Amino acid sequence: MANVVVDEKTVGITATVPSEIIFAAGWRPLDLNNVFITSDDPARYIEIAERRGFPSNLCAWIKGIYGVVTELGLRTVVGLTQGDCSNTLALMEVLSSEGVETIGFAYPHGRDPLALRGELERFQRRFGVTNEQAARMKERLDAVRSLIHDIDALNWRDAKVSGAESFLWHISTSDFAGDFDSYAARARLFLDEAKLRPGVSRRFRLAVTGIPPIANGFHAALESFDARVVFDEIPRQFSMPYPTRTLTEQYARFTYPYDVFGRIEDIASASGQRRFDGIVHYVQSFCYRGIEARLISESLDVPVLTLEFDRPGPVDGRSRTRIEAFMEMLEARRDRV
Repeated sequence: MANVVVDEKTVGITATVPSEIIFAAGWRPLDLNNVFITSDDPARYIEIAERRGFPSNLCAWIKGIYGVVTELGLRTVVGLTQGDCSNTLALMEVLSSEGVETIGFAYPHGRDPLALRGELERFQRRFGVTNEQAARMKERLDAVRSLIHDIDALNWRDAKVSGAESFLWHISTSDFAGDFDSYAARARLFLDEAKLRPGVSRRFRLAVTGIPPIANGFHAALESFDARVVFDEIPRQFSMPYPTRTLTEQYARFTYPYDVFGRIEDIASASGQRRFDGIVHYVQSFCYRGIEARLISESLDVPVLTLEFDRPGPVDGRSRTRIEAFMEMLEARRDRV
């Protein structure tokens, strides 16, 4: 992501939005989160924002997104006006004041299908896309997403793909790296190689829930304790894991922008299939979603470790110690069964 090239047809996105409509219009979505966190020096984006007056006690993701938009000189950004944090609204105001065209997309409260259909149609009108064009693009992207679902199965079912590898493929389905055909070709090559690997057993099967971690090497740190991450809640949702017929149905089943109870149902269902030994729940500092950690811990019949990080950087010693203690607890729990 270090050498990102943008042009007049590049549109930045602050979260997963209907990429089918953006691609159908001949534009290229660019997930600003992915550019930020995969940079060789993500801290510089935060520094850009703080030099421009963003407070230190604000979510680092918001500051990172602002820094990316500023450094890349993006002229068009899509942000969530509903279904994500209110900080995004203020970010869009700041970007608009600096000459960036901001386009909103709102996931309606309660997954109201009529409201969602209306919002999708409004988004289509903004990009000059018909229902038929959007539907055809959905079919094309669904075929690409199916490759990522196959990679997912090689992780949790066949133990041939690491959690870290699976995470990277899933997280990039938010924008397909701006070129879904090239992305699909790389995914096919990876699948062909991974299928030939021997399965590697691990002592523990872990899930990672919460928003994607800002810490570098998060999955590798977990897997260094003889564990395999077999479920990544939100990145998996980016890949639209459920078969659907329409865009309305697809984005109504997408759990991220809605209430925590739908997310808990999704995690519980996956736990039954993938047999989690434990859950590591990630919390971002200064994020409202941290309030939901209690509900996730109380609602699932699986031990939960909650970890919180603020800025990009390696997994620190204190967190590694907590992970080690959690794994020892899982080991003791298994011995009692």
